[in-house]
Amino acid sequence: MKRKFSFVLAILMVFAIATVSAMGGKDAGSPAAAGSTAFHIGVVTGTVSQSEDDLRGAEELIKRYGKVADGGMIQHITYPDNFMDQQETTISQVVALADDPLMKAIVMNQSVPGTAEAFKRVREKRPDILLLAGEPHEDPLVIQGAADLALNSDFISRGYTIIWAAKQLGADTFVHISFPRHMSYETLGLRRQIMEQACIDLGMKFVFETAPDPTSDVGVAGAQQFILEKVPAWVQKYGKNTAFFCTNDAHTEPLLKQLLQYGGLFVEADLPSPLMGYPGALGIDLTAEAGNFPAILKKVEQAVIDKGGSGRFGTWAFSYGFTVTAGLGEFAKNVVEGKATKNDLNALYAAFAVYTPGAQWNGGSYIDANTGVTAKNHLLVYMDTYVFGKGYLPTTKQTVPEKYYNMKFAK
Repeated sequence: MKRKFSFVLAILMVFAIATVSAMGGKDAGSPAAAGSTAFHIGVVTGTVSQSEDDLRGAEELIKRYGKVADGGMIQHITYPDNFMDQQETTISQVVALADDPLMKAIVMNQSVPGTAEAFKRVREKRPDILLLAGEPHEDPLVIQGAADLALNSDFISRGYTIIWAAKQLGADTFVHISFPRHMSYETLGLRRQIMEQACIDLGMKFVFETAPDPTSDVGVAGAQQFILEKVPAWVQKYGKNTAFFCTNDAHTEPLLKQLLQYGGLFVEADLPSPLMGYPGALGIDLTAEAGNFPAILKKVEQAVIDKGGSGRFGTWAFSYGFTVTAGLGEFAKNVVEGKATKNDLNALYAAFAVYTPGAQWNGGSYIDANTGVTAKNHLLVYMDTYVFGKGYLPTTKQTVPEKYYNMKFAK
């Protein structure tokens, strides 16, 4: 059977020290590094309410390299919360970054609908600008045609590994919560199909539940209220050995809050992080631990254990959204400075290592299931699952059955 996916990520244990050495030993966070910049990098993220971790990654880049207004390198902007109805606003914001003659790279995370069109318009004005798309919402072939590099969490492998992990936690049922817009995306819709098949193969029940889209008229508040009201009934209906999963960041906090109170299991978020949903659900202040993910993980873990969630709730030890924003920004800097090329995947992994020292990653290049063509500029990655009160599950070491890579997206 022809393989539809290539495990090309050979670096499972990478260290920030190696990357610092590759940068010539310069302290990337020094005032000199921030104040003597000869170029700018545009970083586009969502707001705190829609994708806080993505935004915090931009703040980390500003901390290291300074913001343009202060003579630094990073120009950070946010796209509208209601990005589906304001695509032209998003496009205009991104294209406006190209008006800066010192702008040499644009990093977008998440790459919401309109990103491909924005990148095309930037390319027409400024073909010299490096364009990096983190977690694209648009079809793979569309974003591949517009970006120099696209990066997704591994929606194919994770369709299996999340179900595998849920079974390790004792789940007999898996509830997938989403809405039509997300299910129209190949990245999310195909993962849902794989999850359903994996449940069949691993002897679990699969259930799909629909929740309001936060970009619809009900807004973020309405979507979150729906989750708060529904979870107790879902737990009662499906049982406490049910693992719940939602495709939207805004749904995550209320889901976790209710699962911690009423029971149920949670493997990891759609875009995993100890910051994704947990602080708000647990009512903990992480100001003192800001940017220190080992400390954040430890504090969140203790709070989960105190709530009786030991062995029943998981995450990634480092934030995916934070790492993608900061890691792609780091990579862009190295490419502009001539220390890496845009096709140097080892350099990309090294840039990620700055923000996830010692992390175990796996993944590979995106391969179109219909044509078998391997994308040269689209990478899929994932990390081991960390279970609070239990430790790491060897998620990245699991062999994902070949058939899941052959599944085609049925719209």
